Amino acid sequence: MADKIRLLPEIISNQIKAGEVVEYPSSAIKEMVENAIDAGATKVTVNFSNGGRDLIQIIDNGCGMSPSDARMAFECHATSKIRELDDIYALDTFGFRGEALASIASIAQVELITRQADAEIGTKVVINGGEFVSQTPVAAPVGSQFLVKNIFYNTPGRRKFIDDRQSQLPNMIKTEFRRVALCHPEVSMELLSDKAMVYSLPKASLLERIVGIIGPTAKKSLIEVGVETSIAKIEGYISRASAAKVRADQYLFVNGRYFKSPYLNKAVAKAYEHLIPNGSQPSFFIYLTVNPDRVDVNVHAQKIEVRFADTDAIWQIINAAVREALAKTGSVPMMDFEAEDLIDIPVATTDVIYQMPKATTCDNYNPFASEGGNSETRPIKSTLSDSGYDFINRTAEMDFSLPPISGSDEFDIIESEPAEQYLELESAVDTTISAVHYIGRRYASMMVGGVLCAIDLTRARERILFDRYSALLDGGKSISQQLLFPQTLTLSEAEFSLLEEWMVDFAALGFDISLQSGCTININGIPAELSAERIDIAIYELLQSLALPHEVESMRREQMALTLAKSEAAKRVQYSQADAEAIAEQLMACKEHKTSPSGKTIITYITLDDIQQKLA
Repeated sequence: MADKIRLLPEIISNQIKAGEVVEYPSSAIKEMVENAIDAGATKVTVNFSNGGRDLIQIIDNGCGMSPSDARMAFECHATSKIRELDDIYALDTFGFRGEALASIASIAQVELITRQADAEIGTKVVINGGEFVSQTPVAAPVGSQFLVKNIFYNTPGRRKFIDDRQSQLPNMIKTEFRRVALCHPEVSMELLSDKAMVYSLPKASLLERIVGIIGPTAKKSLIEVGVETSIAKIEGYISRASAAKVRADQYLFVNGRYFKSPYLNKAVAKAYEHLIPNGSQPSFFIYLTVNPDRVDVNVHAQKIEVRFADTDAIWQIINAAVREALAKTGSVPMMDFEAEDLIDIPVATTDVIYQMPKATTCDNYNPFASEGGNSETRPIKSTLSDSGYDFINRTAEMDFSLPPISGSDEFDIIESEPAEQYLELESAVDTTISAVHYIGRRYASMMVGGVLCAIDLTRARERILFDRYSALLDGGKSISQQLLFPQTLTLSEAEFSLLEEWMVDFAALGFDISLQSGCTININGIPAELSAERIDIAIYELLQSLALPHEVESMRREQMALTLAKSEAAKRVQYSQADAEAIAEQLMACKEHKTSPSGKTIITYITLDDIQQKLA
């Protein structure tokens, strides 16, 4: 019987490999742009036509290639990145397999024009369907220029496959471009579709590059993440909990390479647990730096899957880093008491010498002793005055003197059992307020119906604004402040459609918005309470609240009122005495003044038992 096994011709072998390495035109762009950056390019330009099916052009100012290297580059497994297998575990480049150019050349018509800096003239290599056509000397700038024409022209099955997905091809290219651009903010990058500019990204910082890709409206919603341990270094940005949306921008990078990991995505999602609505997701741009010999990138031909030697530890490092960043905004507690099953991860240190602080005592200290025989008590000095929370030194400005407990019409502390006290206070109908004093930060004290209480001004303002916005959405008359210079915002198609659907409610809140073409809007006026610098954030948060599923329209309007009220109330970090008086008066005019619309306590009463326990 004749032998049946035979060796496939190299061209057919490369065409088969191309199905794995070059799945779509976007895959070819990704490989060539990564090669350009590996070649030291500081500027890369990408132009494509008809979704990349007819033409892909990559121009870079990298080191270029010699004539022999230009010809050799299209051979299978020809690479300058590694010499032996162990080099894979010490990579500082995107590519290393030496398959990409050979695969691209086997299923397209390719031209390469390249020149090195020390060469007077460049070289041009032409390859059609894996067959070498010509190599000629040409005048060329330093760097390389690839032209890929008629991709998959000689593999009809694959060509039909991408033709069926014609409408998706441009978005695939944008996605791959964004991934590479986010890896290297130090490289100027441009993306053009049929010579029309899609992205123009100059050399920038990481934050500027992120904003350049996802839009300027997201800048205020990003929080920096940063932590370094002996296992991994974490850098990047995450979105605030209030900026979570249905379809979020989520990127993971390791050692300058984009990768996918549903497992590590959950580490981020877990940190946002109970902070964002169901069905919404946070945006994140997280960059890991890991010792190359602790990560395997040689898992898949497209190099978007990796394996870590310390996967569980990295999961916990990412989760802790995100929680720490959120804690700085007050979204989650700084301390995590659920420490069971956590891995002990040592923090990275560099020749740090720790010393315990010296403890000192004063044997002669007597807090009740007078100073210098004087009958007056020693003055107390606050050490917190520099931070703005100097409560002790404010006592001179505030009157905390209490009239006698009995026989006073102005101040009456109820003497009864604790349960009876609170029952009587909660059911009290007298909401007359007096003696309002701003204490500091976000708190004030006041008398309500003759009873002393403390008030959270931020939560009170949230209640006031919520009631006001709810009334406006129910048909009230809004007050709009017109902008001297109208602002222009560009929205996504989904956001634009939502705004168009709910324009009447936006107008009821006080927004004066005109819709333009291309998902662009002009903002001419805003609610009276809204700060001009927060226009984009307010509209973005309102649209995100509308995008969430709601059973009835009234719930959507309630969510709009709550979203705008929380956003405006949270931005106030400092108040004044006049603010405290105005907020207290407006709060007691609200039908519900004890709790915020978020369900948190606004007022706490101070009873005789409270005072006795504190002074016991």
